[in-house]
Amino acid sequence: MTSITTTCREISELLPVAQTACRLLFQECFKAGIKNIFITETYRSQERQKYLYEQGRTRPGQIVTWTLDSNHKSRLAWDIAVGPPQSLYDVATLSRVGAIARQLGITWGGDWTGNIDRPHFEVKPNWIMPKGYKIEGQVIIPTNSKYQVQLIVEGNTTKPIAKDDDTMKFTRTTAKAAVRDYIQQAVGKGLIGHGWKNSIMAL
Repeated sequence: MTSITTTCREISELLPVAQTACRLLFQECFKAGIKNIFITETYRSQERQKYLYEQGRTRPGQIVTWTLDSNHKSRLAWDIAVGPPQSLYDVATLSRVGAIARQLGITWGGDWTGNIDRPHFEVKPNWIMPKGYKIEGQVIIPTNSKYQVQLIVEGNTTKPIAKDDDTMKFTRTTAKAAVRDYIQQAVGKGLIGHGWKNSIMAL
């Protein structure tokens, strides 16, 4: 069982509808040139929600949530942050992502009144991908700021963009093998979650 102090960043822990919505959002952000965003939390148990709610109230620290009833526990929500060179919760970048989410029918916490939550995104259980959109390839969603979002399309073997010229690269020639190779390296380096192992098996 995951500790209440541990953050879950696995896309695979979301419901399938939220996984699809999240991948579509990151894909469209990539296409819009927003590549330095990453997941900071997906599923959150009720116990962890209660633990976070207590922070700044009955436990020392800054208040980080205003509710005991979050869609994170329903596996329909995810939080993101912004990597360098912007600040972690850069308002301009999060607002750009929020505008894209709005077009996709994804709820953005930045649109809420009262309790604005710009890093937060969620969907309803009946969310449907809008007409004219599709998942165009393998969407690599980082879970830390070291790597950028990637969209790997069949026949396109462009080398992934590393922020520090790391050694991760495609070492095979065919598109599917290249994707498999990249994901294996990324999981091994802890840059993306272990949920991607299922994607590797499917390739």
